[in-house]
Amino acid sequence: MRIAIVGATGNVGTALLRRFKQAAAEHDGGVQLVGIARRLPDDSAEPYDGVTWVRHDVASGGHAELVEALKGCDVVVHLVWVLQPNRDEEAMRRINVGGTANVLAAAAEAGVSQIVCASSLGAYSAGPKDRLVDESWPTGGIESSHYSRFKAEQEALLDGFAAQHPGITVSRIRQALSFQAEAGSQIAGYFIGWLPTPSIHRLRLPLLPFPAGFIFQAVHANDLADAYWRVIDQRAAGAFNIAADPVLGPHAVAALVGAKRWLPVPVPLVRSLVQVGWKLRLLALDPGWIDMARGTPPMDTTRARTELGWSPKVDALSAIRELLEGIGTGRTIDASPSMGRRAKRGSRP
Repeated sequence: MRIAIVGATGNVGTALLRRFKQAAAEHDGGVQLVGIARRLPDDSAEPYDGVTWVRHDVASGGHAELVEALKGCDVVVHLVWVLQPNRDEEAMRRINVGGTANVLAAAAEAGVSQIVCASSLGAYSAGPKDRLVDESWPTGGIESSHYSRFKAEQEALLDGFAAQHPGITVSRIRQALSFQAEAGSQIAGYFIGWLPTPSIHRLRLPLLPFPAGFIFQAVHANDLADAYWRVIDQRAAGAFNIAADPVLGPHAVAALVGAKRWLPVPVPLVRSLVQVGWKLRLLALDPGWIDMARGTPPMDTTRARTELGWSPKVDALSAIRELLEGIGTGRTIDASPSMGRRAKRGSRP
């Protein structure tokens, strides 16, 4: 089986390389990997070694070149997605939505048999916070969040593609926030921006101000990669929610920073503060993320657990602790530096 990973040098891509190479060893070399990225990594180093690399920009590269890169592949995994520069939504849409359309068209022409696309919990329309929703929940997104809106557009592209190409298995992973220590600097750049982060993993607060309505989910990148492999290995079609337990709310976040108590604060106040910080370029995080955190419902992962046999090895709190350690110690994925102000050499996968 030959698998192409489009966007193979980022947070999720590096985790996929590790998991898929493990699968290749288990299948006695029966799995071959093609990595497609705008900027190529050092292919003599882990996890990039043993991979056939192709340089290509899915937003502006030639269609024929991408088709050629995908020829002979059985599966295409599409991961490319940018979070910055979030002040240029036209450019972000061209990469995120337009790039997806380009990959789908090239994959169909190249004759692949399965497409696996990285979707997100952010694709879901606003919903309840007091119960989990399964994959049937509408994917209309949160209009005021560019991330959520573009993810909803991507889902619509996948729906249309599946209808037009019934012979191609279309799979989508609706993943929670994905973390690993090695991606610490990249993730800090996406959301925190220029603010200092050394020793953030040792931060302890006596009291945590936190909105009562904020809950979210996380998953370790390695566990997420295992879900991708299971979808490919079982040729499983459709959508799969992927998140680790527990669902994280104020009490869990307070525990992460050693706070004995948390102080409920109004969501509009938090949004206003983020809006000011973003406008003053003090934060990389834009206020749409607050709207998404307030609106999107938590995901039910029953389908992945029962149909794929998937189960995370790392709980959500441990995944975030690992991320904070990676941020605090400046760990980074060399092949895919942040596009935020923290890294001048910013690039996308």
